[in-house]
Amino acid sequence: MKKSEVDPVVARNRKAAHDYELGESWEAGIVLQGPEVKALRAGRASLVGGFAMVENRELWLHGVHIPQYSQARWFNDGSRRKRKLLLHRAQIDKIERKVNESGLTIVPVVLYFKDGRAKVEIALGRGKKTWDKRQTLAEREATRETERAVSRRLKGHRD
Repeated sequence: MKKSEVDPVVARNRKAAHDYELGESWEAGIVLQGPEVKALRAGRASLVGGFAMVENRELWLHGVHIPQYSQARWFNDGSRRKRKLLLHRAQIDKIERKVNESGLTIVPVVLYFKDGRAKVEIALGRGKKTWDKRQTLAEREATRETERAVSRRLKGHRD
């Protein structure tokens, strides 16, 4: 079994796809301290409400909840503190340009381990309006209904 199959996805931000039109995405390393890695390996994290910002030409992740690890004895502070994301300078500059020009938001989508290191997939997102969300739900429901109808037809059931 490959190492990538062993390392699980820790957290997904399913609400991001509902609230934003997601565009280009990047894989970024994340700087963690002490027991945060063990808390992540225990599968305890939440990306809901998280976002990233470029500050002083560095990318910082805000609002991501990594709870305190119960068996840790030292350095068990701030579960919602800001954490630095690791990307190449050219990637950070490109993200900053797109955010400033287009008014996009940097949204964390997936938090996972890759080769033993914690990674975050971030994407540029444009906020959806309420009617956009309703339209997306209606399209998804229509697609499901057509798939059900095709499935019933293939099984020989009459409509």
